[in-house]
Amino acid sequence: MAFRAVIRPLRSLGIAKLPVQQARWLATPVHPITQDSSRGPTAMVFLNMGGPSTVDEVGDFLSRLFADGDLIPLGRLQGYLGPLISKRRTPKIQKQYAAIGGGSPIRKWSEYQCAEMCKMLDKLSPETAPHKPYVAFRYANPLTEDTYRQLLTDGFGNGRGGRAVAFTQYPQYSCSTTGSSLNELWKWRQRLEGKAGALDDGTDGTIKWSVIDRWPAHPGLVEAFAQNIETKLLEYPEERRDKVVLLFSAHSLPMTVVNRGDPYPAEVAATVHAVMKRLNFVNPWRLCWQSQVGPQPWLGPQTSSTVENYIAQGQKDLLLIPIAFTSDHIETLYELDEEVIGESGHADTVKRVESLNGSPVFIEALANLAKLHLDSRIACSSQMGLRCPGCKSDRCLESKKFFASQQV
Repeated sequence: MAFRAVIRPLRSLGIAKLPVQQARWLATPVHPITQDSSRGPTAMVFLNMGGPSTVDEVGDFLSRLFADGDLIPLGRLQGYLGPLISKRRTPKIQKQYAAIGGGSPIRKWSEYQCAEMCKMLDKLSPETAPHKPYVAFRYANPLTEDTYRQLLTDGFGNGRGGRAVAFTQYPQYSCSTTGSSLNELWKWRQRLEGKAGALDDGTDGTIKWSVIDRWPAHPGLVEAFAQNIETKLLEYPEERRDKVVLLFSAHSLPMTVVNRGDPYPAEVAATVHAVMKRLNFVNPWRLCWQSQVGPQPWLGPQTSSTVENYIAQGQKDLLLIPIAFTSDHIETLYELDEEVIGESGHADTVKRVESLNGSPVFIEALANLAKLHLDSRIACSSQMGLRCPGCKSDRCLESKKFFASQQV
């Protein structure tokens, strides 16, 4: 969730170890899409927030981000404050993206991960092949609307039916991340296919969606994190290695969202516990939360202050682990690397675990997770159909109803 740096002005505005897949399978040739099979072809659509790939895209990215009331609720002033804040923040955020190489790498990694996963799926699940990779971002290109139109162009929907899987790349569910992305997907489905009439066979020929809506303790995800942690720990002297404090860092949430019943904190904690169990609980650890903004209470403790406080206590061997991110973006490359570690004064002992990015273990986990989902023939998890106890969003209600009712 790469929005911590861009909304600071709000203050002033009141398993057993999985084998690494060594082979790189060639993808099954993707023939022109036809819907003759009852199960394939299948569109695999990765959902994520996204990020500007170039500095010039920062302004549009911020405009879309601040317009999203699911992510940054500004109430009735959303239409006024959103454009104002995004315009004011653009120059500073452009400098931050310039500092990490001129743009976010999240599109590159998302497209790579999805394409590689689909190659594996063509072998693992030939009955649902060919698997066609797509990425749908919430605030940056390729936008959800454009991806949906591409699906239609490629032969899905528009009276031809076909199956698509919305695969969230937030392993832990939050209404502000996965929820917002699914609300956007549902919105464009209604606009582009919602008026489809019945065909001769009784169907309406629209895309049949299913959703992988959360996977916080999937064994492959846990293994990928654990292997990266073990690799980074080797950089510490052996006599100090088991005493390095593991600081799992996830994006924080306002307590108003937490108290509404958002499942995110519990699911992040589930990931952390599963990873520590895989590591045999050797090192001491804590879960902390990054990116608090504004004056209202947020879920804590904050990652930056946690690092500062441990250093003040004399604990300088600290290993940061971005546990809610599946690839690098501004929250890892700038906030953690440049701000938290760079300003700690102890960059030799305060380190960060490599993000999952192109990890073969992680990509194999994605393929295995997708295979299980395709075989299950379920629309979504039972958890997704359950609203937060304090939810008052009609859009969320209708979106959940739609995805839970899909027949796949």
